[in-house]
Amino acid sequence: MTKKAFDQKLKQLQLHHRRLLQRKNRPQRHGNGIFERYEHPVLTAEHTPLEWRYDFDRASNPHLMTRLGINSVFNAGAIEWNGRILLGARVEGWDRKSFFAFAESKTGVDGFRFWDYPVRMPELEPAETNVYDLRLVRHEDGWIYGLFCAERHDDSRPGDLSAALARCGIARTRDLVNWERLPDLKTPALHQRNCVLHPEFVNGQYAFYTRPMSDFAATGSGDGIGWGLCPDITNAVITRETIIDPRFYHTIKEGKNGLGPAPLKTRAGWLHLAHGVRNTAAGMRYVLYLFLCDLREPWKLIKAPGGYFMAPEGEERVGDVSNVLFANGWVARPNGQVFIYYASSDTRTHVATSTVDRLLDYVCNTPEDGLRSSVCVQQRCRLIEKNLRRCRRLSQ
Repeated sequence: MTKKAFDQKLKQLQLHHRRLLQRKNRPQRHGNGIFERYEHPVLTAEHTPLEWRYDFDRASNPHLMTRLGINSVFNAGAIEWNGRILLGARVEGWDRKSFFAFAESKTGVDGFRFWDYPVRMPELEPAETNVYDLRLVRHEDGWIYGLFCAERHDDSRPGDLSAALARCGIARTRDLVNWERLPDLKTPALHQRNCVLHPEFVNGQYAFYTRPMSDFAATGSGDGIGWGLCPDITNAVITRETIIDPRFYHTIKEGKNGLGPAPLKTRAGWLHLAHGVRNTAAGMRYVLYLFLCDLREPWKLIKAPGGYFMAPEGEERVGDVSNVLFANGWVARPNGQVFIYYASSDTRTHVATSTVDRLLDYVCNTPEDGLRSSVCVQQRCRLIEKNLRRCRRLSQ
């Protein structure tokens, strides 16, 4: 490629990238009253800096090829930082390895731009192969913590290259740039991922939401979302886990469930966002749901609407792992606005917006799952009858 052609191609790449980052994002026209989806994803592989993917040196890359490709950007933790929204995204390369990278936005719905460099997360041990799905929480001890899955091969099964062990990695920071790696969380369970740190001390101890499982990925090998305490996060050991949100047969969380981001503290209780998984003929289906726990005793579930809060729609259903929604980041602002960052099909990151008041209305006033068809029909008939009575009164 001539120097002129090289420069022209580079200029076109930069123009396309700049237009993508400057694209405005608007709410979709028709919502459900609970939240607003937005027209475009906020982060995709194409949003990552060109410097991360291309070698701009014509001598070493004469055809301006992609050298280190990005496959997907998804499962982002979220935090408000200096008046901006920061997403700590999972970025997956063409080599299947994931790493963390921060992108920031003034609006929270568009204009996200990655920082110059990915997170240089300290490695705990050479056997640690992959890290992903960062949960960010400001703890009352003054640190910002990141909890994530730290995956390695299961050496007890040397002939199986798909055998893996999931551990809960823990790191902390003051500035989101320099991270101190702490030992992995230890629990009685063989596998721990989707772990979340509660933002406040409970009875003077650090509190964790866990997902104990006996198998790395298979459905049906865990009891649900757990809860445990430990006195020292620099050597976090939980000796006893209590299931606070169990799985149920023939529900959206029949196969497995796991907590998303750290809960939001509201006047009515601790508001949780989680994912539920069930098997279908086309594979596992991931949806999002909400529940509420007691303010003073955060291990006690007090409200749980039936069914899902959000399920994949349209292009969200297509990707590397189709028919999946996953969320591990949200931000509640002082004015009550809530930004919910969710990934679709392990490929891209979206935003939905709501308010604390609307989410509490949904959680507190939506009927619980009847667990049987006959009960669910009764619930719906009561709603129909109420509406018909109101229509009759208005028509008189």
